[in-house]
Amino acid sequence: MDNINAELWLMVVTLFASVFTNNILLTTFLGMCSFVSVSREVKTAAGLGAAVVFVMTLTTVLNWLAYYYILVPLHLEFFRFILFIIIIAAFVQFVEMVIDRYSPKLYMALGIFLPLITVNCAILGAALFMVIRQYSFIVTIGYGFGAGLGWMMAILAMAGIRQRLTEARVPRGLRGPGITLIIAGMMALAFVGFTGVLK
Repeated sequence: MDNINAELWLMVVTLFASVFTNNILLTTFLGMCSFVSVSREVKTAAGLGAAVVFVMTLTTVLNWLAYYYILVPLHLEFFRFILFIIIIAAFVQFVEMVIDRYSPKLYMALGIFLPLITVNCAILGAALFMVIRQYSFIVTIGYGFGAGLGWMMAILAMAGIRQRLTEARVPRGLRGPGITLIIAGMMALAFVGFTGVLK
């Protein structure tokens, strides 16, 4: 019973850490391509963020199962990159079909960036961090969900700021990706302030 409670507490701590202090986007800057390109409108950013949360949570869990129950017993750990990408690609294809069926407007708004979730380095990075840090299954669930939630929170915050910036006087040389990266740096500094909240 004590082990289960410890695992659950570790899962909660890992979840909050992956959202705030170890935000996969703002601390390791993984997934920046779609972050910069899709963060112009809140609605589009929310759609892509929800898709990333779904894909990252489920693929991280499935990758953990595949790694520890298939690759490790067969001593084929060096195949993890290929297997992880196959699992991620299959899930992204599934998400793309669901969004196309139930929300054609969002599907059109996301455009090429929806299938590009497959090569979003944040999702592959989460799966690799899970292996490198040797998370247990329960902690992996919290980490995958928290990392996706942190990525979604960051892109939503950026989209809100960028929508307000349309009314601001931004120097011509900083418009677009320039000001976006400056704001991302400031957001990363702000999130560092959460360090040490949970011990």
